[in-house]
Amino acid sequence: MELFQQHGFNPRSDLGQNFLIDINLIEFAVRSAELTVDDVVLEVGPGTGGMTTFLSEQAGRVVSVEVDRNMFALATAATEHCENVTLVNCDILKNKNTLAPEITELLMTELNARPHSQLKMVANLPYSVATPVITNLVASQLPWQRMVCTIQLELGEKMVAEPGASNYGALAVWLQSQCSVKIIRRLTPNVFWPRPKVNSAIVSIWRHDGRGDKILDKKFFQDFLRRLFHHRRKLMRRVLAGMYSKQLSKPDVDKLMEGLGHNTETRAETLDVPTFVKLGNKFCEAVRAAEAGEES
Repeated sequence: MELFQQHGFNPRSDLGQNFLIDINLIEFAVRSAELTVDDVVLEVGPGTGGMTTFLSEQAGRVVSVEVDRNMFALATAATEHCENVTLVNCDILKNKNTLAPEITELLMTELNARPHSQLKMVANLPYSVATPVITNLVASQLPWQRMVCTIQLELGEKMVAEPGASNYGALAVWLQSQCSVKIIRRLTPNVFWPRPKVNSAIVSIWRHDGRGDKILDKKFFQDFLRRLFHHRRKLMRRVLAGMYSKQLSKPDVDKLMEGLGHNTETRAETLDVPTFVKLGNKFCEAVRAAEAGEES
C-alpha cells in the first residue's frame, strides 16, 4: 500500500489486480510447486514482485510476465538483485485462444539451455485472464509439468467438477482429460489487497503423462467441447448434428453415438471424461473423412 501511495497509482480492477498479501500463503504456493534448481518457472502477474523473489530463490530460472507498466516498474525494482529473473512487459495472451508467441519462444529458449529442466507455472493469476492462461498453456506445445495458481474459488470448483454437477462443463473435461486437478487451499478475501468480492483458491494442476496422448486432435477436441457444452442441457444428438451439419448427416451422428453405447436421449452433462475423449476422437475421424471425401 505504501508503494502505491509513493508512486501515486492504484490497483486496476480492469486487469483483475488483487494482490496476495499473506506471506505465509505466498510461501505455501511456491512450496507446493516443489521447485528445484533445474526448473524454469512462468509467472503471470507478478504485481510488486513479492512472489517473484521467492520463486527466484527456489527455481533455476523465472520468466515473469506483467502487462501493466506500473506493476512492471515495481516488480523490476523488487527483483533487481535476482540474476535468474527475466521480467517481460507484455500481455501473456496473443488472443483468447493463444499464448503470446514471444513468451513461448523465450520459455523454449530457457528450457533448451537446461536439458534436464521442467517448466512449471506458479502465479497469483489476475482473475481476468486465469481461464485463458491455464487452458492455453495446456493446449500449447510447451512441455509444462505443473501449475500452482491462485484463482477464483468458483473457477477452481469448475475445474474439479464431476459429471452431473451444475458446474461440470467444457473446462472440467478439457483439463481432466490431460491433467490431475486439485484445490489445495481455499482463501478468504482478507488475504488480498484490494479485497475481492469473492473467495479464492490455490489450485494444483499437474500433467498426466500419457493421458493427453489419447486425444486424437487437441485443437478439434477443445472446439468440440466448447461448442457442445454451449448447449449443455440439450440432447447431444441435436447439438452434434447442428455442429457438423456440413460434414455429417443425422443418421451418421446417430451411428457414431450408438457405436459408443449412447442413445439419442444423452445429454453432455452426464458423460464422464474418458467417454468425451472417445466421442471426440470418433467425431474427429468422421469429420476428417467427410472433408477428405469432398476434396477428392
